[in-house]
Amino acid sequence: MSSSSASSATSVLQDLTMSHVGCAPGDTDSRHGEASNYLIPWLPEDIWCHIHSLMPMSDAARAACLSRVFLHSWRCHPNLTLTWAILCPHGLELGQNIDRILRNHSGIGLKTLELNLDGRDSLLPYVDSWLQVAIKPGLEMLILLLHKKYKFPCSLLSEGVRNSIRGLQLYACVFRPTSELGPLRRLTSLDLSFVRITGDELDCLLSNSLALEQLELYICKEIIFLKIPCVLQQLSRLTVIDCYRLQAMERNAPNLSIVFFSGRNIKLSLGQLMKMKELYMHQPDVVCYARAELPSIMPNLETLVIGAGIEMVNVPMVLTKFLYLKHLTIEIWERTFSPPYDYFPLVSFFDASPALETFFMNVPLEDVKHESVFGASSYLRELPEHQHNCLKVVEITGFSSAKSLVELTCCIVKNAVSLECITLDTLRDRVRCYGEGNETCQPISNAVLKEASRTVMAITMYIEDKVAPTCKLTVLEPCTRCHCR
Repeated sequence: MSSSSASSATSVLQDLTMSHVGCAPGDTDSRHGEASNYLIPWLPEDIWCHIHSLMPMSDAARAACLSRVFLHSWRCHPNLTLTWAILCPHGLELGQNIDRILRNHSGIGLKTLELNLDGRDSLLPYVDSWLQVAIKPGLEMLILLLHKKYKFPCSLLSEGVRNSIRGLQLYACVFRPTSELGPLRRLTSLDLSFVRITGDELDCLLSNSLALEQLELYICKEIIFLKIPCVLQQLSRLTVIDCYRLQAMERNAPNLSIVFFSGRNIKLSLGQLMKMKELYMHQPDVVCYARAELPSIMPNLETLVIGAGIEMVNVPMVLTKFLYLKHLTIEIWERTFSPPYDYFPLVSFFDASPALETFFMNVPLEDVKHESVFGASSYLRELPEHQHNCLKVVEITGFSSAKSLVELTCCIVKNAVSLECITLDTLRDRVRCYGEGNETCQPISNAVLKEASRTVMAITMYIEDKVAPTCKLTVLEPCTRCHCR
């Protein structure tokens, strides 16, 4: 249910019951023991129940306390959100509230169930009975934030539930599906976070979920080998984040178009991804990998976001191209390099991407052992002129006086004939105050302040005069109000 629908339903109920709160067909005036003279039009019970079903759970519960009609429909209310924030705003007992609600609910008609134990293992003995009430045929969305010790009973996924459920989100529990589970014919979205499940168990689940469109795995540390089976013809979006023991991933689903991936030292077997449009990838030396391998693997890529905690290998100058790449983001987090990282070869991405429109880059700021542009050698490397006709926006945060970074930027501004704006931020990951009324900036060291001053000088001397009059150059310096040293 969308928030606009819930708000509209609540508003309708408030308008209709302005004079007799909670009055609906079947209610009586308790003061006179007879039917009230309604100031609202009479509505059939099924319409009142429909209005009730569209309301947020807290509003629906209040209405059920005031009206017998709504109390009746509450037993079939389609959406239950059982979280501490909703049920215990005044520090009341979470378990008692959950127990009371589910005891008054039949489980029939329930479409969405969200249950959050708030990390309390004292509630574990009651979870099975709660889920047995709530998980019934007809359930479409199940969101459970449980406890690392709790083993989710696969027996609850009966044939009727498997035929109706569309979305399954499990957080912090043990999940052991087997091949005997049976098909989940309508499951389109699967999200597992901090879930103990092996690669073989996940393979059993995926092989029974042929309608799956979206798969998300966050910190599932028992998965060592991840196989995405070819039977997942509808799978278009895959997210695998920080599954620390993962060693290899094999992708056979043919229609993936969006992938988010983060890991370390993982052997990837991706094959040809002709329909891949967006890739978000974080792992060591990913920048080099992306330039060398991805153009041939993902020839139709349009958005590429790559990040490396450690990037030791310089980008190769290869001939393959990203013919359709429009948006490129490069993030490098490691603060010390030995030898210093050479940014200049990144120009290879621009020569390989004729359709590129935006380029964003985050570079390390502190303790970077780079050769400054003000060093012994003042010669700046250049490449033969190669016009970039589509590039419009460039932003580099953590910009410094590193010679290779200045060389890269000079090459960009000289060749990007359609460039509209370029932003060079001398800081990285800093909270700026942006004026008197806002939070003050985070403290920074004297060394960073000195480097920022050198950086501004380098921009003035080497870059500013190369920026076309039609392009807006913005240089973001440390705040003079907060950092006046």
